Amino acid sequence: MDLSDRVAVVTGGGSGIGLALCLALAEAGAHVAVADIDAEAADSVAAEVEKIGVRAISAGTDVTSDDDVATLVSRTVGELGGAHVVCANAGVLLQGPISDMNIQDWTWLYGVNVLGVARTIHVFLPHLVAQQLGHLAITASVNSLAGAGVYGSSKAAVLHLAESLCVELAPKGIGVSVNLPARISSRITSSQRNRPSSFGRLVPEPMAGITDFGIDPSHVARLTVEAIVANTLYVPVYPYSARWSVTRR
Repeated sequence: MDLSDRVAVVTGGGSGIGLALCLALAEAGAHVAVADIDAEAADSVAAEVEKIGVRAISAGTDVTSDDDVATLVSRTVGELGGAHVVCANAGVLLQGPISDMNIQDWTWLYGVNVLGVARTIHVFLPHLVAQQLGHLAITASVNSLAGAGVYGSSKAAVLHLAESLCVELAPKGIGVSVNLPARISSRITSSQRNRPSSFGRLVPEPMAGITDFGIDPSHVARLTVEAIVANTLYVPVYPYSARWSVTRR
């Protein structure tokens, strides 16, 4: 896909991988809808995108809310003229043993990481199918393959979803990619800063406030944009990405 003058939407676009995706897509010529539960962060990123020379909108979007995501698709199509690339990127992290997690922890993690992805795809997919052109870029994790407790299990679900969608949507002209990042320097270690009170208690975050511990998010964004253009399914983003390949067990 040539991204020039296309419209891309990025959930979780206010920081980390999402912010980097917004900028990388803009550099490739796409207009960008920046969606984030932190509306001020989304506004800031949209302003940065416009400095690149493309159009942008910002939307305060909680991907666990049907109304918010419906508003996002309506504004993206209405104000930017369509939707071609959908980056279902919003995600949250809780670290710790499964036995320490209560049902509200599960509900929040799966509500954002799995149902948030599903909800985003559900509202945008009819537009992609109608035009028989588009790409879904889904953010999973290296922990989709093994480990990491409840978080890892939610990302495994996302990986399986992407693989299934790839087969289902190829005949309709829609590509799918799923990135598998490891140790990305972002604010995901402080995910509960945006945890709604309706999802219960806050749990300890041992790395809260620490962001400089891994790969720069711009590396993830670059590889993801390359995958969108080339219609590549798997996007491994390990410290030595060029020397790794992904084999599903």
